[in-house]
Amino acid sequence: MSRRRKKFLQKRYIAGLGFIILIVGIVISYNIYDKIYGSNIELKDKEYDYLYIPTGATKEDVLRIIEAGDRIQNMDDFKWLAEKKNYYSHINPGRYQIKEGMSNNALINKLRAGRQDPVDVIFNNIRLKPELAGVVSKQIEADSVDILQLINDRDFLQQYDFTPQTVPAMFIPNTYEFYWNTSARKFIERMHREFQRFWDGERKNQAEKIGLTPVEVSTLASIVKEETPKQEEMPKIAGVYMNRLEIGMRLQADPTIKFAIGDFTVNRILDKYLEIDSPYNTYMNAGLPPGPISFPPIAAIEAVLNYENHDYLYFAAKPDFSGYHNFSRTHRQHIINARKYQKALNERKIME
Repeated sequence: MSRRRKKFLQKRYIAGLGFIILIVGIVISYNIYDKIYGSNIELKDKEYDYLYIPTGATKEDVLRIIEAGDRIQNMDDFKWLAEKKNYYSHINPGRYQIKEGMSNNALINKLRAGRQDPVDVIFNNIRLKPELAGVVSKQIEADSVDILQLINDRDFLQQYDFTPQTVPAMFIPNTYEFYWNTSARKFIERMHREFQRFWDGERKNQAEKIGLTPVEVSTLASIVKEETPKQEEMPKIAGVYMNRLEIGMRLQADPTIKFAIGDFTVNRILDKYLEIDSPYNTYMNAGLPPGPISFPPIAAIEAVLNYENHDYLYFAAKPDFSGYHNFSRTHRQHIINARKYQKALNERKIME
């Protein structure tokens, strides 16, 4: 073989080897790129889902949570990049939205930086504190037992100028944006800020004009809310109670009796209930009860602040069970209205 041909073959061999190395390099680079930036989340029929990383989660906890539901196509790739990016030393609790087709890099960057997605905490139509604790704990990380313990802790509530009796006034039913990993203490701290924001200058001035504090407004609003499901009737009922307070008449509010006996399902307030020894018995005790008997909605609070001016002192449920009431100025007329309703209860065999 001539020297020229030998050199030619050597060049071809080097070029071929170089080409092979290039192809191998491209394949390796593509595989690495795909591990980092390629799609690795498959959610089947959903566009997005959520990962919940609890406070104090370990590496093993995180991997178990991420692997659950078969949302990660290749866990080995995720683990490899998580190690490379030192994610396990930067585990941040929270609620994280993941999307169809998301890459390992995007997911790990989000988790590592703690860029969690907030949750809308909603509570409405809540009567008792255990209900509130239960509803809220289903929406954030805080445990219901911890929430309930704090809103019954006199010493803890003192810093907010509340007591276990008045604290329902702090929680204005609405929708609030929270981070999922909010603790019980942080939840209450935030709700106190919302209470202060709600009772801005205008509402506070309205309360002062009618001779009530914000807590007293909420207390009366909680009674009004329990008296009627009809929002348009609330200001009129609030006016009845304001009239009673003004002349020193006992409120004689049936919902406070239901609260005192611990049973809101009672349809008839029997004489035996009126004798219960409780500061919430407004048949025996003058003025407002010690605190709200439920968590009154904004509509009921506004109804008290803007109560209807009239001279009614009594009201009784209409016998058609429409949820509306008949109002009267005299006790005599009230007895007539009340008997009509009692007759309707008898006809339906509702004895208690």
